Amino acid sequence: AIHHTGSQFLSGVMFGRTVAELLFKQPLLVAFLFYRISPENSLLEIQLGKLPTWLPVCYERWNSSLGTLVCRQLGYLRLTKHKGVNLTDIGPNYTDGFIQITSEHKSSLENMWQLRGSCITGKVIALQCFECGTRAKLPRIIGGVEATLGRWPWQVSLYYSNRHTCGGSIITSQWVVTAAHCVHNYRLPQVSSWVVYAGIVTRSSAKMAQHTGYAVEKIIYNKNYNHRSHDSDIALMKLRTPLNFSDTIRPVCLPQYDYDIPGGTQCWISGWGYTQPDVHSPDTLKEAPVPIISTKKCNSSCMYNGEITSRMLCAGYTEGKVDACQGDSGGPLVCQDDSVWRLVGVVSWGTGCAEPNHPGVYTKVAEFLGWIYDMIEVHTDISEHLKTQQ
Repeated sequence: AIHHTGSQFLSGVMFGRTVAELLFKQPLLVAFLFYRISPENSLLEIQLGKLPTWLPVCYERWNSSLGTLVCRQLGYLRLTKHKGVNLTDIGPNYTDGFIQITSEHKSSLENMWQLRGSCITGKVIALQCFECGTRAKLPRIIGGVEATLGRWPWQVSLYYSNRHTCGGSIITSQWVVTAAHCVHNYRLPQVSSWVVYAGIVTRSSAKMAQHTGYAVEKIIYNKNYNHRSHDSDIALMKLRTPLNFSDTIRPVCLPQYDYDIPGGTQCWISGWGYTQPDVHSPDTLKEAPVPIISTKKCNSSCMYNGEITSRMLCAGYTEGKVDACQGDSGGPLVCQDDSVWRLVGVVSWGTGCAEPNHPGVYTKVAEFLGWIYDMIEVHTDISEHLKTQQ
């Protein structure tokens, strides 16, 4: 389980010595384990659900692969920095105990922690994860439907044979997430026909001529993709050369594992898709707020009548009015969580566009985190991997 409380530290009054003594050296309960990186000093902290305090983690037995697991648990693609920090260098005195990695730790992250009264080395872990999901502070048009440059810096336009075909989202400098149905019919040997444009909001031919598109090296769509039911509608594109991040080109964060978004949560879609069915797509990136609709409601007989699988989610309005449409496919459905933007959905399908009782249906990214991480690892060569670790 993952839990965010923002930056506040909770008092440790309830955590008496007797409780601590009972718990020390006991493996921790899986059901009540929460992680966070303290915003004050970048320390990794763990909370046992029943106790009100966040406890730092001893440096003993720590390694970078554990750091990667923790970062991914928090919705970040990878670890960027980690170090042991002397307890004497940290402001508050941690008197409530520490979390330590067990000596026989298994591959399962949940079962490898135990409570201790002190850290043998006198050091605790500080770490930073891959930065994502942030925007530059730019002026915005209030009430405007046209997006300003840099407002959705992870949004890309996927061109096939010189035509905008789909949207996509940047998750690292070399990887883009899109929908499988965008690329399913255009796989090898036509990879060379794809070009990715980043850092743009206007698609007029004059503007496109000023931008260099990024060539695509590899397209991987999910093997479970079903073009009839639209299940597992997700794909990855690897760029031949990495993007240069800037105010207008940035990666979006992935969701956390098992993160279930409550119905009614306000999220955003963006894209260059048709603003009306069968009217040509606009030159300027459009954006719209859409509330998440619970799967139970979306699967009801008056909506999609059971067609929504656990790998899909719905967003929009029962009365229609705002929706993604053709040309938006593969683009992002993002929700703000703890001040960062997360890629919660990929534009997948729907009946018509903005029709009453037929909201947009999105691929649920949280269901594909393992697949995304695996594909990126398998298709990243050693030299690239070393560069990202520096």
